[in-house]
Amino acid sequence: MFSHVMLGASDLDQSKQFYDAVLGALGAGPGFTDKKNRTFWRHAGNTFAITAPINGEPACHGNGSTIGFAAQSPEQAAAAHAAGVAAGGTTCEDPPGWRGDHGAGGIYLAYLRDPDGNKLCVLHRPPKAA
Repeated sequence: MFSHVMLGASDLDQSKQFYDAVLGALGAGPGFTDKKNRTFWRHAGNTFAITAPINGEPACHGNGSTIGFAAQSPEQAAAAHAAGVAAGGTTCEDPPGWRGDHGAGGIYLAYLRDPDGNKLCVLHRPPKAA
């Protein structure tokens, strides 16, 4: 359904450092910046990007918006959250942890905001029991 996600960033260097840390903890390589000064990360068939807004207005976050990133394990989700906080992000919502019934459909969630205030969720959904 989606081809990519792109967010506006007010400080492209700071945002690249932040997303290199978060997405690196999820297995993505460092982002690459094109001739238009947009930075892209490609991993597992997905594309995520940051750019300065093309209309010249300041970058801003969407109130009520959340970008979700998949993690392979709760440990990977926690590591991505910690890497993001260490790289200039801020934790938000409840602390990282399991929500719902851990054994029957629970999910592990780790919420944080990037340097521009965009809300992110690193999510691990365990495989369903057979």
